[in-house]
Amino acid sequence: MDDIEVPKYFICPISLQIMKDPVTAATGITYDRDSIERWLLTCQNTTCPVTQQPLPPDSDLTPNHTLRRLIQAWCIENASLGVDRIPTPKPFLDKSHCSKLIKQLWHPDSKMKSLQEFDFLAAKNERNRTFMVETGVPRALFSFVVKCFEQNCIDGIEEALRVLFFVRIPSAEAKIFLRENDQIIRSLIWILGIEFKNQVAVKSHAVFALKTMIEPASSDLLLRLEPQFFETISGVLKQSTSVTQQGMNAALHVLLIVSPWARNRLMMVESDTVSALIELELGSPEKRTTELILGILFQLCCCADGRAEFLSHKGGIAVVTKRIMRVSPTADDQAVLILSSISKFSATDKVLEEMVEVGTATKLCMLLQVEGAAPYLKEKALGILKAHSDEWLKFPCIDKTFHKIY
Repeated sequence: MDDIEVPKYFICPISLQIMKDPVTAATGITYDRDSIERWLLTCQNTTCPVTQQPLPPDSDLTPNHTLRRLIQAWCIENASLGVDRIPTPKPFLDKSHCSKLIKQLWHPDSKMKSLQEFDFLAAKNERNRTFMVETGVPRALFSFVVKCFEQNCIDGIEEALRVLFFVRIPSAEAKIFLRENDQIIRSLIWILGIEFKNQVAVKSHAVFALKTMIEPASSDLLLRLEPQFFETISGVLKQSTSVTQQGMNAALHVLLIVSPWARNRLMMVESDTVSALIELELGSPEKRTTELILGILFQLCCCADGRAEFLSHKGGIAVVTKRIMRVSPTADDQAVLILSSISKFSATDKVLEEMVEVGTATKLCMLLQVEGAAPYLKEKALGILKAHSDEWLKFPCIDKTFHKIY
């Protein structure tokens, strides 16, 4: 093969290999499809590699059938010299085919075939995923999920959610879809409450889909969430093995988005979310998970019921204290804010004693001496210490240099 002279026009200008699926760009230069699509989609380049002329990612790439047949004929002629035959490429995804598959979604006899083909196409390459978004496939799949909910039918849900995991609906489109059909929130919550054979994957994908829909949701919709919403998400937190780590973070992200509203915080507290968060954090999760947990706990500790639930858990103050200076600046912020809220509104003798026993006062003193700590964070820590120094200095375990800090 190395001794064979390959015609120059058979070689892709990008890969410098024989083209398997030659396509001609708007600039008139022919490339191998995989190479030019990777150039446009993955590398985010906007110019033709050869001519340097503008070539946007959505430019038409015209199959060069004549050149492909010439390459195939040449390969056959040189097969005895070790040249592999170039197979005829399968037809690529186009608008008419996507439209056909979308229509098949609504027919009982063809929906599974349609979903399986969408699954195959989405997994194949980025070009297909981009094209599927442009042709409205994610919106069609969300509509399919709503229909399954309304008909109490789970056939096809697993496949639909898997495709939606690969082919994410843009935020602007999700917002429009929510205005047209807010049943999608109830539909996804319904799915999270059902047992599936492939439990972890289905529920993880469902949580991702829920996060996609909650992120662009209006405040009006977020203020209409029902208790079942919070009970179900709390259940996901309690059964941490029912979703992947990414799925768990998605569930936490959902709670963080909806937590600023007092009405939602109350329902979260009533759904035992505070305890579920603390138990999850006691398992020493990854950095991002901790940041999300502490962020939600801070929001919940902004209300009296949330603080009461937090303090009723024996590990609450201890685990928050332990995370200071051990995870990230973001975690430090949230942890100190939680302790500040407890210190300001719920500092009973019992709580202050617990904060000494678990090392909260000592940890705050240490934070004041860290050079890289943010000034406002040190100010918060100092405020907590000043507010309760008289009480804490009564404990022999507190270092007598405690009072010198301020």
